Amino acid sequence: MKAWRRKGGRVLAGFEQQEAAVLRGLVRQVDEMLRARVEETPQDELAELTGIKTGPSEGPNDPVLSRLLPDFHKLDPDHPAQEDVDSAAALRSLHEPEVLDAKLGVAAELLASLPPEGGNIKLTYEQADSWVSALNDVRLALGTALDVNDETPDELPDDDPRASHLGIYHWLTWVQESLVQALTE
Repeated sequence: MKAWRRKGGRVLAGFEQQEAAVLRGLVRQVDEMLRARVEETPQDELAELTGIKTGPSEGPNDPVLSRLLPDFHKLDPDHPAQEDVDSAAALRSLHEPEVLDAKLGVAAELLASLPPEGGNIKLTYEQADSWVSALNDVRLALGTALDVNDETPDELPDDDPRASHLGIYHWLTWVQESLVQALTE
């Protein structure tokens, strides 16, 4: 990949076909997970009458989705007060649909602006902001799936099943960092 750079009110980069295919595949996987979460949303008659979307009151069980859709209100695990439990459920129900819409929107923007065959890309600053968010979601999802943390080495032994995927995680980190640097120049 050619590093991101600014030119004339745009942000430019170049992706090889294989890089575009990998990135598009990962964004699609995150998109599918988020769409499945939308489909799980319980039907609410009041929401249908008012047009106000509501979401589930409980967080996702899947660790990747939990990382992408964290709780809006942390509970004291040793002494969860009922009003705190109710507050967390209400916040999730009210705000998760908006968060999901935003995440699906940035994924759609990235997929629309990244040609399947790769090539040079010119993004507006608004599109670039969408890319930063979509790349962050993909990195969070992949990092959670690989159990990446502060103690994860830069390289894993060849016999570790996560080894090849960790390289993709590092590449995504570089793509995102390069984009952020171009935007802040």
